[in-house]
Formats: sequence, structure tokens, C-alpha cells
Amino acid sequence: MPRKGPIKKREIIPDPLYHSEVVTRLVNRVMRAGKKSVAQKQVFKALTLLSEKEEERLSLLIQAIDNIKPQMEVRPRRIGGAAYQVPMPVKPERRETLAIRWLIQAAQKKPNSEFHTFAEKLATEIKEALEKTGGAMKKRDDMERMAEANKAFSHFRW
Repeated sequence: MPRKGPIKKREIIPDPLYHSEVVTRLVNRVMRAGKKSVAQKQVFKALTLLSEKEEERLSLLIQAIDNIKPQMEVRPRRIGGAAYQVPMPVKPERRETLAIRWLIQAAQKKPNSEFHTFAEKLATEIKEALEKTGGAMKKRDDMERMAEANKAFSHFRW
């Protein structure tokens, strides 16, 4: 059934500790089975491990997410029976969503033998993103490389 009208964006309430919507988005993505307090503890612990100074933590997280944000992505377009991977610029809202998703996925993939808690894994992944290394940055680079490789199909964008 087709949608009727534009989709209303939900208002995101800033988190209680850092008063940031970015942290709230991160907590909501980390959350499993509706256990928000557990997710908050993990994210806040990861931010604590990131820096001693409370003011610095949020700026480090935002900088790491900015480093991960992709500029271009490929989207499939069907033209004449063939599906082409067409490079397109990523909308700002989607950029942040992808960055947070990749950050969490990269942290989850880290081996349990090295790290004991998810907070440690997340803190390490954020540090790696600040240094422009790590799983989330690799994911972004792969996506942008694919967009670059399929530049020949950019005329299919409409």
C-alpha cells in the first residue's frame, strides 16, 4: 500500500548525561530487547574510557562519527533489465545513521579474547575512528571506493 504524505521525523530527546542527540542515537542503536538503561551504561562507560575530561568526551565522539560519515554511496537502479550500481551523494541524516551503525557493528565484531566488555570494544573503535583506522573506517572507505569505481554509471542518477 503506498504511503500517504511525507513521513514525520520523530523528535529525539537528548540523553540525560551529555545532553546530546548523537549520544541518544548511539544508545538507541546499542540497545537490545528494549533494555535502555543497560545500553546507556555501556555507552557512558565507553565514553568514560575515551577521555578523563567530561567536556572532551562528546567532542571526541562527534569527531569520530564525522570521520566515519560517507560522502557517496551506490544504489541499485534497474535500467532495461539490468541493475546498475549508481553512485549518489548521501543525505546528511543517512550519513550519521550509517556512521553510528558501522561504529557499533565494528565494535561488536571485535574479539572477546582481547576485550572483556562491549564498552571497551566501543571505546577502542571510537579511538580507531579518530585515527582514521578500524572496522568502521574500512566500511566507509569500501563504500566510497565502490562509488568511485562505478562513476561511469553516474549518468543514470535522476
